[in-house]
Amino acid sequence: MNAWAPGGALVASIEVTAATVQRGDVIQLGGRACRVRDLFRLSQGAKQLVFESGELLTIHARTRLVAVRSLRRR
Repeated sequence: MNAWAPGGALVASIEVTAATVQRGDVIQLGGRACRVRDLFRLSQGAKQLVFESGELLTIHARTRLVAVRSLRRR
């Protein structure tokens, strides 16, 4: 699904893994939308995500999550 968001950004629902997650991705966890502020690489392909709310989430290399990613127009 692709849609236009306010501000001229194109947003898309995508599936992310530890290898593809990026800063700025919005991941829905427990009914809350959480934006990834920072991420750290861990051993065996895992990553620790730091959300804007200050919460942490560690995902395994094979974990798959649904996220919303903004693609800015140039």
